Amino acid sequence: MKRFLTAAVLAFACVAGLQAQAVDATVCAVLKNPKSFDGKTVRIKGIVFAGLDVFAIKDSSPCGYQVDAIWLSYPQGTKAKSGPLAVVEVQPAHNYSGTYTAPTRAAVTLDKSNKDFKNFDNLMSQGHSKGAGMCLGCARYEVTATLTGRLDGVADAAIQWDAAGKVKGFGGFGNMNAYPARLVLESVSDVTPKEIDYSKADAASKNEPAMPFGAGDVFDPYDAAKKSAAALAGSPAGDEITKDLAVFPKSGEKSDVFVINGVTSETGPSYDGPGTKDSPDGVLYNCLMNQNRLDGQAQVRAIVHLGQHVYDLKTPTAAGQDATPLYVDEYNAWMMTVASSMGGGQKFLTMPGGYLVWSATWPAAEREGTITDTMNSYLTNDAALSR
Repeated sequence: MKRFLTAAVLAFACVAGLQAQAVDATVCAVLKNPKSFDGKTVRIKGIVFAGLDVFAIKDSSPCGYQVDAIWLSYPQGTKAKSGPLAVVEVQPAHNYSGTYTAPTRAAVTLDKSNKDFKNFDNLMSQGHSKGAGMCLGCARYEVTATLTGRLDGVADAAIQWDAAGKVKGFGGFGNMNAYPARLVLESVSDVTPKEIDYSKADAASKNEPAMPFGAGDVFDPYDAAKKSAAALAGSPAGDEITKDLAVFPKSGEKSDVFVINGVTSETGPSYDGPGTKDSPDGVLYNCLMNQNRLDGQAQVRAIVHLGQHVYDLKTPTAAGQDATPLYVDEYNAWMMTVASSMGGGQKFLTMPGGYLVWSATWPAAEREGTITDTMNSYLTNDAALSR
């Protein structure tokens, strides 16, 4: 409620003016040429979905692009409940020596008082909690809705390296800066939820006790992640997880990797511009985690997942090349997450969308093929990615 009636009337007039100027578009139309929509206020109807490291809107049918969705963000200071649980975002450090011009973008104000937004935020923040085994980043609902906001678009979302292997281009938006378009929300309407079916995965793990959090306040998710790697010692997966965890700094060590507990779904000048911290290479790899929504062992798996993302970002296939497709990066991160679950003694792991990706009850000869098929189904059908 505004303090003065005149202010409320003016605010309503401004919002109404912005809404009237909104361009109706589809997800596919935006993704065909994101740069042409940059800075425009757009109105898009689509399917909103969330997961461990994704919060995006997609069309009802595939558009045919490697990243087939638009990343969603709230204006800085929104403090919404919904959003991804953990993401990696790359940002120029305060001491970045390359050429970088911070984008200038119009401020966005979200209508948080609207009942449709409150309903949307509540639905998209609910996790699936009926199953006994771990369901990592599993949203209870996907939502069909009409979203209006400022569209940020780039011609090329790929992070780029120079011949020396240093970052020279910071790409797009969202997780790993891999989304070519981002919608910063002003309003939400026409919200229709659909509860995601987890019944098969729940049935498979119904007799599995919940994974313990650890020994009270002394539980250290990084230490637990290292123990899961040690349990796989001598295997390629164990070696890979060890390398992934090595990207995180030890206490007091200078690093370009920063783990930040808190907001994962907001954007604004302090997110889009250069960071305030220095780093050895002039680049910040910000690992944002909402630890309040990552209970117990889920934090352990998220750390491994983010560690693999950072490792892939810091070790491009070849100097001067663009980043690998997000599909490949997500596949790698989920594969190490599954391996960490095995090393940590988990009998089951379910992915968003109801995909049972690991079961200790599967015959050994079938495990690799089942995990691979499940991973590909999730990434293609639910995460809106392609190779």
